[in-house]
Order: sequence, then C-alpha cells, then structure tokens
Amino acid sequence: MLDEPGNWNRWGADDERGALNLLTPDAVRAAAGCVREGRVLDLALPIRGATSSPAPTTVPHLRGRPLPQHFMSVDGGDYAAGTKPVGAGLRMADDALVVTPHGTTTHMDALCHMWTGDVLYNGHPADRVRSYGAGRCGIDKAGPVVARGVLFDVPAARGVDRLAADDRIGAADLAACGVELRPGDAAVVRTGWPTIWRDEGPDAYWAGQPGLSADAGRWLAARDVSVVACDNAAVGGLNARQLADEDLADDLHLILLWRHGVPLLEMLWLEELAGAGRTDFLFLAAPLRIEGGTASPITPVAVL
Repeated sequence: MLDEPGNWNRWGADDERGALNLLTPDAVRAAAGCVREGRVLDLALPIRGATSSPAPTTVPHLRGRPLPQHFMSVDGGDYAAGTKPVGAGLRMADDALVVTPHGTTTHMDALCHMWTGDVLYNGHPADRVRSYGAGRCGIDKAGPVVARGVLFDVPAARGVDRLAADDRIGAADLAACGVELRPGDAAVVRTGWPTIWRDEGPDAYWAGQPGLSADAGRWLAARDVSVVACDNAAVGGLNARQLADEDLADDLHLILLWRHGVPLLEMLWLEELAGAGRTDFLFLAAPLRIEGGTASPITPVAVL
C-alpha cells in the first residue's frame, strides 16, 4: 500500500537524508573494521566520452538516454579556443564533462528523484523540485557514504553466471545468500547483467533487466540498510521497453527512495568484487555536491 509505514519523521520533520542518518560515527568505525587486506576495488563503469566519437556507446546504458560526453582541449584547442598560453615551456590540457546520470553511468539517486502525489520523502513539498534544482532532498543533502558493504551475489547463490532478463530477486533470494546484514549497511546486489553487454551486445542488454522485487525491497528496508546498490540500471527489474512492470504500490523507487528514504546506487560494476570471495567490506561512495540535483555520478569503492 502507498500508505504503508516508512521512515517519515523518524529523524525529524526537517530531515532530507533519510536512511543515511544510520551512518553514525559508531557505524562508520565498525565499517572500517571490515578492512583486512587493504585491497581497493573500483565498482564504477567508465565514462568513455570523446569529442565526435562513438566511444560513449560502448559502455552499458539505457537506450535513448543522452550519453556522457567528455571534451578535451590542449593549449586552447578544441572546445576552449582562445585560451592563452600558460607560460613559457608549459603545456596544459583541460576537460569539459556533460553527464546525465540516470541510465547512462554509475550514479546515486537523490531522495528527490521520484515521488507520487504532491510530496517528496518525509512530506517535503514536491513543488520545490523545479528546472533550477530541487529545494528539498537534493543530492547535495546526502554527503559521502561510508558504510559496511554487504554483497548479495544472487547469481552465485543460484549457480549461474548472471540472471535472466525476466528474473526478479525476491526476499528469499537475498536470504539464501547467507550474509549477515546489520543496521546501516550498504546492501550491494549483483545480478551479473552488465556482462551481457560485453558477451552478447547492446540489443541483449536492452531486452529487459533483472532486478529486485517489491518484497525484496521491503525486506532490505525493514533491516535498516543505509543504501541499496545494484549493477542493473534501476535496482528493480525492467521490461523490454525499459520500464518497470510494478504498480505504484510495489514500485522499488517509491518503496525505497520515497517511503524509506533509502538512496539508490545504480549501474555498478561488481564482477571483480564477486570474484574476490568477500561478502563484507568497507564501502565508500561520494556524490558530487550538485545543489538540488536528482542524482550524481559516483565511483563506489570496496576496500577489502
């Protein structure tokens, strides 16, 4: 039901951070205790942009979305024509980056990203979300995520390389992974789906996507996770039209972002982490401080 209990007012009527409030100093200190090897893994897809090139199309993304573009200048060339020389004997390169995070690169959804009716998470007015930015619950309110990460490797638990496009991960699937989940943890869920882009190409990737079911989202929220991170494009599953099939009551974004204030981290690369043989680790992710932004590109990191 749309009026089922969530985290509204749990941290006060003015709260705009939601479940990130669970990342107390004690929780962060405990998360640091997961570092046993000192090995660092990058969990992000690359931003492979280039001026007037097909490079951005070679990285997994949802069809039809504006792709990241990376423009370079060298000593005033390309986009920055007219730049003055830096000085005698010096050379300089500069960058411009244009990114629409949703569906195109590894990113973190803000609590203002999705809602229903007239209010955002915690009852904040939705009419404050305008073309110039969100006056409430923007990505700038999130801050860095430093948490104990827990990997739910669902394909491994099922004995397959990756899930099928129409697979939906239930609460029983998460429980079957056999990992311990504590309040404040970052739940990191692997479907293996990005590997199909590499193995079979874009059309296979766009045929749909596996993801969490509504009961799995409620299961995670009930266990007080601080964020949910997944290697698919929407945390929940998608059909061949790149849309969710669930109704409003069971929509994963509404369950997690809107009702429970749990930020969603999407389009991670989890293959090396899955091969590391670790289910707990220090998890780090820092969004850009985009004032009023609905999302931000991130580079999630696992420290083993």
